[in-house]
Amino acid sequence: MSEKIIEVKDLVKKFGNFVANDRLTFDVYRGEIFGFLGANGAGKTTAIKILTGLSRPTSGQVQVAGINVSKYPERVKKKIGYMNQSFSLYNDMSVRENFRFYGGIYGLSKAEIKERTQYYLHKLDMERYGDQLLKSIPLGWKQKLAFSVANLHNPGVIFLDEPTGGVDPITRRQFWELIYEAADRGTTVFVTTHYMDEAEYCERVAILSEGKLKALDTPALMKQEFGVTNMNDVFLKLARNVE
Repeated sequence: MSEKIIEVKDLVKKFGNFVANDRLTFDVYRGEIFGFLGANGAGKTTAIKILTGLSRPTSGQVQVAGINVSKYPERVKKKIGYMNQSFSLYNDMSVRENFRFYGGIYGLSKAEIKERTQYYLHKLDMERYGDQLLKSIPLGWKQKLAFSVANLHNPGVIFLDEPTGGVDPITRRQFWELIYEAADRGTTVFVTTHYMDEAEYCERVAILSEGKLKALDTPALMKQEFGVTNMNDVFLKLARNVE
């Protein structure tokens, strides 16, 4: 494996007496597509908020891109891209205005923002929609735009929290093509999903259930270990104790 870009050790997050993340320990490597799987309520979003500096752990150690997330959350935010499950762009701004806004937040120059905006609009075949308000754009295109904006500043890590929720299967596949291209350029992609078929697209997968890490391995080795032919059956055996 290449160098570690995410290091998590004994991560605990509590809300009162409720334990959302229960002593999670795992590493993620540079350029890896890492799947973080589990049913709704398994603790995926809680963990990703900690990794991106949006929430503090109750205990444990978390490092992203060599930075202690608990001590320096603002430093981490400059090193990563983040796309959340509730959609992260502004509907009342045009496509280009969203690129300009986020490019400014990421500290890019006007020339860099213009160049990268043109690159992504061309790549997504959306040049003719650049001046349209985002609210007039179909959901699937919005999701691909949100991924492009998260990648605008060429971060070392992109966190995607259930990025393909609500889109059709064709758009989901197109979205994953964007993920593959980012990983080929050396970007680490950390993706949470409850779609078990998407686990097949990841190099390694962690499966959570009730806040605990139940398994961590490649999809092929997980299927081999549990004697099944797909990741959905692996998940059922691990998370729901189905024999």
